[in-house]
Amino acid sequence: MTVLSTSSDGFRLHGEPFRIISGAMHYFRIHPDQWTDRLRKARLMGLNTVETYVPWNLHQPEPGTLVLDGILDLPRYLRLAQAEGLHVLLRPGPYICAEWDGGGLPSWLTTDTDIRLRTSDPRFTDALDRYLDLLLPPLLPQLAANGGPVIAVQ
Repeated sequence: MTVLSTSSDGFRLHGEPFRIISGAMHYFRIHPDQWTDRLRKARLMGLNTVETYVPWNLHQPEPGTLVLDGILDLPRYLRLAQAEGLHVLLRPGPYICAEWDGGGLPSWLTTDTDIRLRTSDPRFTDALDRYLDLLLPPLLPQLAANGGPVIAVQ
């Protein structure tokens, strides 16, 4: 069964009617020591879901690398959201708005002046594929289908 689905009357989560009451909370803008507190406050405000972007430029400062520690420990943030009883809408980009320089595209990618960013240019799509190949495996346990809090990825 699909975890999150739509019907003529709205969303369904695990087959039951579900109303997404969400707010944006970008983990990379909050000190990790404050994540639990902020997630609790989000729940106490009445949210049942938080949404977060995933900034490519921070998680992959150089080609072939992946940073998932400290303020970028996204798996930990997702576990904390789940522990607080919150669902997550995950937005890994590749381009993020969020008033983020260059839309979160890594600077090493933009040094090629001929590359056509955010298109089907193979230089762009190949770099994105390599990044997602590194980013997604540690996040798979966090998907709702695997018992985690992530109910949708945009």
